[in-house]
Amino acid sequence: IHSTSGTTGTPVVSGYTQKDIDIWGECTARAIAMADGGKHSKIHNSYGYGLFTGGFGIDHGAKAMGATVIPMSSGNTARQLKIMEDFQSDILTCTPSYAMYLAESLEKEGFGPDEISLHAGIFGAEMWTEEMRQSLESKLGITAHNIYGLTELMGPGVSTECEYQTGLHIQEDHFYPEIIDPDTCEVLPEGSTGELVFTSITKEAFPLIRYRTRDICSLIYEPCKCGRTHIRMNKPTGR
Repeated sequence: IHSTSGTTGTPVVSGYTQKDIDIWGECTARAIAMADGGKHSKIHNSYGYGLFTGGFGIDHGAKAMGATVIPMSSGNTARQLKIMEDFQSDILTCTPSYAMYLAESLEKEGFGPDEISLHAGIFGAEMWTEEMRQSLESKLGITAHNIYGLTELMGPGVSTECEYQTGLHIQEDHFYPEIIDPDTCEVLPEGSTGELVFTSITKEAFPLIRYRTRDICSLIYEPCKCGRTHIRMNKPTGR
């Protein structure tokens, strides 16, 4: 069982079968692969563990891929930095705001991007700007990838950016996306901006049909330069 935070109302509880957990692990393993991760990666997972989906979502993907996962959760920054240095973590996963705090803390400790082993970050659960991305990439010496998900659908891994950072690849074999007019619920033509709607295709526990995310964005149907053919979504611009 996982749950939303309840910041905009009553918390929504979501459940999973074993098959759902396996599919979730596959989706987040794909996200790790998009960040150039593999079975030899050491993933510094600073998403929170518990009822929040972030920590366990990345954990499932790392294990499915055969990578090493360091289950740091959030907080205790001094210990985070020590573990990052000692274990030579190469992919950082957390919220973008906490990634920035870690980056600034590393700077204060005198560590530059060439003195740590990180090469990529997978950041989500918050809105963040391109300016913040560029700052994180500069301070940490990484490629920063956006990851998207909702507790109601699965958690992180519904979509993720590849190395080209031109939209988030939706795991379209598990989630069917649509863009609707938020006022009339009319399905909009390809390329239109509107409210993102998802239907679960493979979810066994808590499946959703045409779930309104309240996120405003558009879909990209052209193939990506990386070779992946799933539909991409532009980063949401608001709610």
